[in-house]
Amino acid sequence: MTEDDLDSPSGQPRDTGDALREHDVRTALLDLLAEVGTVTATEAAARLGYSSGLCSFHLRQLARHGHIEEAPHSGGRARPWRLRQHDPGADGPAEDGFGDLARGLEDESWQRWLSRRDQAPAAWRHDEAFSAVAYLTPEEMSRVADAVRRALAPYRDREQRPLARPDDARPVALITRLFPLLPDTADETGR
Repeated sequence: MTEDDLDSPSGQPRDTGDALREHDVRTALLDLLAEVGTVTATEAAARLGYSSGLCSFHLRQLARHGHIEEAPHSGGRARPWRLRQHDPGADGPAEDGFGDLARGLEDESWQRWLSRRDQAPAAWRHDEAFSAVAYLTPEEMSRVADAVRRALAPYRDREQRPLARPDDARPVALITRLFPLLPDTADETGR
């Protein structure tokens, strides 16, 4: 019996079907948090069609493993949760596990889009995907990242303030990765 089995809602060891269902529930919760920003177990249950107890359990498990955190709130019984915030000014690198999870969810969402885009309303059946390579200094790379953040700033409050969203607004994945390209072999200089 594993530690996760002891923490399961029933206290019994899980079978493979239960493990797959738990993955589905946790993925759905993470997707929902990415879409709406913060959510309580009751709100998640209403949106996802699971029980509030099941959502509460999996939200706590996601928090225990460092994927989400309790959001600030004014007290009371309701516990809102949000995706874990990373402080870019903190010492040390961002937790690799969360980065891997986020990239996996991004890739999964991209594949879902590709396979189901024909089901989207006609006005939403296109995407804006692009990539580029630019020769930058570390300072220039930081300035480019800051410029992207500034470009997105006018839209950030819509996540927490649904009434600020235009009627036809939908959640859109915005993924930016700036990183130096390393040489393929040790003898290449990267120039």
